[in-house]
Amino acid sequence: MKTIEDINIQGKKVIIRCDFNVPIKNGVIADDNRIKESLKTIKYALEKNAKVILMSHLGRVESEEDKTKNTLLPVAKRLEELLGKKVNFIPKTRDVEKELEQINFGEIALLENTRHEDFPVKKESKNDEELAKHWASLANVFINDAFGTSHRAHASNVGIASNLPSAFGFLVKKELEMLDKLEESKKPLTVILGGAKVSDKITLIENLLKKADYILIGGGMANTFVKAMGHEVGKSLVDDESLEFCKRILSEKSNKLIIPIDFRVATEISENSTSEIYDRENLSENSICLDIGPKTEALFIEYLEKSNTVVWNGPVGMFELENFAKGTKNIAEFLSKSNIKTIIGGGDTAAAVIKMGFKDSFAHISTGGGASIEMLEGKMLPGIEIIKK
Repeated sequence: MKTIEDINIQGKKVIIRCDFNVPIKNGVIADDNRIKESLKTIKYALEKNAKVILMSHLGRVESEEDKTKNTLLPVAKRLEELLGKKVNFIPKTRDVEKELEQINFGEIALLENTRHEDFPVKKESKNDEELAKHWASLANVFINDAFGTSHRAHASNVGIASNLPSAFGFLVKKELEMLDKLEESKKPLTVILGGAKVSDKITLIENLLKKADYILIGGGMANTFVKAMGHEVGKSLVDDESLEFCKRILSEKSNKLIIPIDFRVATEISENSTSEIYDRENLSENSICLDIGPKTEALFIEYLEKSNTVVWNGPVGMFELENFAKGTKNIAEFLSKSNIKTIIGGGDTAAAVIKMGFKDSFAHISTGGGASIEMLEGKMLPGIEIIKK
């Protein structure tokens, strides 16, 4: 694995592709974990007197309004606070040569959101060759430190890496090492799977069934499995197109799949919704299952207690609503107090456990939800493979 330490960046112009796709509301960053995780690589480049050019995407850009809304300016300000050093924000993605000439070696520039190049014509996310060559012309070396976008072949990762000497940053190195070591992790291995739709994780489930001792199913996915078992799930979210898949693997792997036995239920989804607890056999036509219930928590913990390694991908309930965050919080609290090696698979799971105060309680919290899922599925990540090659 070729990392930033294996490539000469002393006194060179270095593009570092970071993942600063952080939640921002009214100009305020709600969770800066991804920014903090990028600091080690940025500081290393500064110590080598490199001219550091940072690039990242932020959200999707499908209109002029999105361009105004999805700006990296708040990230530049937060980076300055964390580094104690000026970050030169350049509010453009192209024609930035003059601005970069004004920046000295040992200093930092942050270009505007790379996805501004997706409107009116998608160029960033389609890995436009001309755009990739233009960005590559700004530097001597490319460092990919954005694990969260490495499952996508974009101009700002695969494109630039195709045109410059390239290596991985420390964040990507840590992510790859942790997920690679999963194959060697001490058994029993238990996986907690949440999320909305089964169809999004069919390949993941099939691959994990070969490796895991147990798979605990929560979140919206659980409703589809419960319906496949023949139970009423009322108005709960159900992925009907995946019912046959659920029936098949329940018949083939029922000893490995642990399905909720009770739920915290509402009749509508809102901040003010109160939760009632129902066993899965007693759900009505008006039920909306929004969280696992206390019996399921106890059942899940029974299996977790048998485990030496746990991988958690997807909250087990709608944690954004306080009344339906209990399942996720109670499972997180149990794991945080245990000696079980726990890997949090990024995305909403990472957001949930960090919001609940468990940021430093686990072996690893991934910065990439989609990327970590695809690695667990056994897929190659384009942003990783281009540099390995």
